[in-house]
Amino acid sequence: MASDDVPFFVPLDSLPGDEGHVTRADVIAEARTWIGTPYKHQHRVKGHGVDCAGLLIGVARELGLVAPDFDVNGYERKPDGFSLLQECDRFMDRIHIWDLQPGNVLVVAFRREPQHLGIIGDYLYGGLSFIQALGTTDGKGAVVEWRLHERRGWRHVQAYALRGVV
Repeated sequence: MASDDVPFFVPLDSLPGDEGHVTRADVIAEARTWIGTPYKHQHRVKGHGVDCAGLLIGVARELGLVAPDFDVNGYERKPDGFSLLQECDRFMDRIHIWDLQPGNVLVVAFRREPQHLGIIGDYLYGGLSFIQALGTTDGKGAVVEWRLHERRGWRHVQAYALRGVV
């Protein structure tokens, strides 16, 4: 086999020529390393505390998609949903909700306003999953991965592609 021949069964994320590029699989793999990190509003430290925005920022920092000191802070525990979408529009590219794929970002609304986001994964048993830093009323929230579906009281609002991910 010639050196530039690639067997048809090689995963797309490992094709030659992608060295040095961040793939959607890299985003998912990094997000999963945060699973179990306790939920703490406006924290950004894997294993110690993170919120939903911090998870996305931490993943982007670890993969070199943003500067190591990049941050967005000063938002309320229940953020203004319109400001959340504006910040997402500044740093990511909108995609149609039907084009959502593993490695993308999904913004969801609880009741009326968008106020939460997470990273889309590939669910173990097929379909998509949602990797998120989920706060709970009992204070025991953490980064979790659930099968993606519309939950009671949740609405999928907007999907995004991370800049710099192939």
